[in-house]
Amino acid sequence: MKRICAAATCALALGASTGATRAGDLPAAPYYSAPYSVASVYSWMGPYVGGTVGYEWSGVGNNPANPSGLAGGIEGGYNWQSGQIVFGGETDLDLSAANDTFAAWKFSNPWFGTLRARAGYALNNVLFYGTAGLAYGGLTAQMAAQSEGHTLVGFTVGGGMEIGFTPNWSAKVEYLYINLAGSNFVLTGTNNGLQSSVLRFGVNYRF
Repeated sequence: MKRICAAATCALALGASTGATRAGDLPAAPYYSAPYSVASVYSWMGPYVGGTVGYEWSGVGNNPANPSGLAGGIEGGYNWQSGQIVFGGETDLDLSAANDTFAAWKFSNPWFGTLRARAGYALNNVLFYGTAGLAYGGLTAQMAAQSEGHTLVGFTVGGGMEIGFTPNWSAKVEYLYINLAGSNFVLTGTNNGLQSSVLRFGVNYRF
């Protein structure tokens, strides 16, 4: 009986050893890690510069003239960001072809600029914002060979949407209402100001 048990024990040990050897010779099962990705959060933080082009519709105070035309220029600013809230400041300077003639007078707005605060809400790379601040610009009156120009100061309000399409580049569409207080013109004998609506598109580069 003892011999039978010893033989059985040896057989089991030999089988286990052989199985372990064969298992060691088999290739290891491939290891797969679960793929994952972390959605990148778009950053609006930092300084930027850019350019805009658009169209201006205007009205002259105390005169039926309605200067209108293409406008475009340069801009720059700085954004701070706290979560989805984006705020900062922006300034721009534009040349304008807006002009109109009524009766003996021709009015034109050859240039304008703004210095504004901006605040908005970011949905990752899409920013919706409002803006308001200081506006200034030129108003020129012409009659025959005579010309008279004044620099006017006022305010602007507006809003827009900006979309970031790379980490540094973004494009925007923006509307501004500009109200420039009047000044006394000798040629017209009255006080003339300027109220404008500007719709423009722009591209910005952030550093």
